[in-house]
Amino acid sequence: MEITFPSGFLYEFATLFVILDPIATLPIFIAVTAGLTRRESLLVAFYAVGVAFLTLLFFIVVGQYLLEALKIPMASFQMTGSLVLLLFGLKMVLGKVTEEAANVGEGVGLLERAIYPLALPGIGGAGAMLAVVLLTDNKTRSIAEQATTTGILVLCLVILFVLFALATTIFRVLGRPGVEIVSRVFGLILASIAMTNLIVAIKMSFGIAG
Repeated sequence: MEITFPSGFLYEFATLFVILDPIATLPIFIAVTAGLTRRESLLVAFYAVGVAFLTLLFFIVVGQYLLEALKIPMASFQMTGSLVLLLFGLKMVLGKVTEEAANVGEGVGLLERAIYPLALPGIGGAGAMLAVVLLTDNKTRSIAEQATTTGILVLCLVILFVLFALATTIFRVLGRPGVEIVSRVFGLILASIAMTNLIVAIKMSFGIAG
């Protein structure tokens, strides 16, 4: 059995935007940039979005070839990605992700703050990697369609950057307790999505119908 995604701008935009999950990464961004100036916070947002884009672009360009060269079935890749996403979701539910982000030392550079856990696995996580590989399937999508998908990814990341730029206002409205609640709720949703994908991958691996 082969996993395929329908094409179409609205479908791909909705799929990528949901998987990038800006609401779940906002609490992480706020924790990572605590104590930084406005300019430094924007730089962290820019670096995080940039690192996530380069990571996902790598999977768009060579991800499928890499999996085929290593003889890794898509179901196995989905299973592994789902497990990583599940662990990340559980850490969010338990408040561990924001704790790790908040414990970033003062001497840590802006790029280091941006990479973990914000860019990876926050924005460009396993679910996003799997999605871009499937949306740009070399066997079913033309170069033009793959370029369109890449453009849609850029649009989603630009919107994400704007939301990060407004994070202070959002944090002011919700307050720290509100941000923690949102983070844990979305962590639970991420964990649920991961479990669903994991079950699908197991069924695919063993040829179980339904």
